[in-house]
Amino acid sequence: MKHAEERSYADPEAAARKLVELAASVEPVQDGRIYIERINERFLFELGGKGSEFGASIKHAVENGWLEIQESGTYVRLMSAGENLLAR
Repeated sequence: MKHAEERSYADPEAAARKLVELAASVEPVQDGRIYIERINERFLFELGGKGSEFGASIKHAVENGWLEIQESGTYVRLMSAGENLLAR
């Protein structure tokens, strides 16, 4: 008997890949900047992800060079490794 539901984005790898997709679908505002709330909102409310899953996925995406996050956490940039990930 299962007591907990399966979470689609509990795996940071899967969630990070989804964040890269979300980032690629958002129009950058300047110099490739994507305001983090644009992808955060979609991840949490449209996809039903949790805040902890979002945090883990951002960390995973940054560690793998898919996204770059500004020091203040205001925006991210899609890196070439992230663009290559989408091409697969």
